[in-house]
Amino acid sequence: MNTPLAEAVSIVLLVAVLAGAVVRPFGLPEAVVAVPAAGIAIATGAISPAHAEAEAERLGPVIGFLAAVLVLAHFCDVEGLFRACGAWMARQAAGRPGRLLTAVFALASVITAVLSLDATVVLLTPVVFATAAHMSARPKPHLYACTHLSNTASLLLPVSNLTNLLAFGASGLSFTRFAALMALPWLVAVTAEYVVFRRFFRRDLAAGATLRGQDEPPGLPLFALLTVACTLAGFVIASAVGIDPAWSALGGALVLAGRALVRRRTTPLTVVRAAAPSFLAFVLALGVVVRAVVDNGLADALGRVLPDGTGLPALLGIAALAAVLANLINNLPAVLVLLPLAVPSGPGAVLAVLLGVNIGPNLTYAGSLATLLWRRIVHQHEHAVDLKEFTRLGAFTVPTALVGAVAALWVSLHVVGA
Repeated sequence: MNTPLAEAVSIVLLVAVLAGAVVRPFGLPEAVVAVPAAGIAIATGAISPAHAEAEAERLGPVIGFLAAVLVLAHFCDVEGLFRACGAWMARQAAGRPGRLLTAVFALASVITAVLSLDATVVLLTPVVFATAAHMSARPKPHLYACTHLSNTASLLLPVSNLTNLLAFGASGLSFTRFAALMALPWLVAVTAEYVVFRRFFRRDLAAGATLRGQDEPPGLPLFALLTVACTLAGFVIASAVGIDPAWSALGGALVLAGRALVRRRTTPLTVVRAAAPSFLAFVLALGVVVRAVVDNGLADALGRVLPDGTGLPALLGIAALAAVLANLINNLPAVLVLLPLAVPSGPGAVLAVLLGVNIGPNLTYAGSLATLLWRRIVHQHEHAVDLKEFTRLGAFTVPTALVGAVAALWVSLHVVGA
């Protein structure tokens, strides 16, 4: 296939894949469109079989890691961790919406960082909704916090987001060095979001709320907490000795899933479903389609505009470009496209890309798959989401958090060192 035709085919396929993920016709999984699109890309020559195989090999460990983390988060829910989180938020709020927002920010930031953004979107959002309803508080600030923090608060650890896993692999950093460099940007970005939220939703937070009587709060699931703590320790140790951290994630997932199986609280089929195989297939197919777009000219075009170096202006330019691209084509394709271009400039440039693709998607619905999933969950609870208001909020939070986080990354690179 000639280059112009291959470029056109690959772009059309990418648009079709993203549209399928956004619309999900008839409620079908994202993979229903993505997998055939990847097959068409290979069959038409938009991407060579060798390049498709290389992309699959590159994404394989990342996809395995993601599957293990999804299973781990699911069985933390089975153990009652998120019910305990809801009870904790209710106690901390004491009937005051402003304090509930603070509790949601604290909890969502930690859960996103440790158990990945999917846990915040899928498991914590319904709990937050129920807690706000229990208090008769306006749910909007707290629900919006869940989606914003599923993106922004996923900056801290390699395990917090699929984009992080990809950046971690490309950066050449150890688990602890990655976390050390991202700790200050994470803190600055979350704080910036919190300040904007308090101002933006001041009327909702000032509205009265009443704390209803509640049942006996559930006990803290110590076994689940201990398993998560050991898994995190395993990430650090595995990275230090050169073992893929996916093995630690697999160990934690097997412990909690095995406990549930022994207690007959789940079935093998449920364990498989918790790993979201259709979503994993979507990620792999999307990677192949994006590789086709990259091979057919997008990499050259972006390479001409991506700043070089790791000075503060260059980092700001890289992060801004990543944020714009994430809102145009979704953050997962954006990171797949930009990482190979940023690697020659070093870990600082790779992490700047990550700041852009994690914070930037808070501007639009289509910026990240997590936001699309959050919107479906909110609609299931019969709560309307106003597109104009969502965009207005993002217009305040994204520039503030992104500029602050990039400046913090620049400081971290000089203090911690890459």
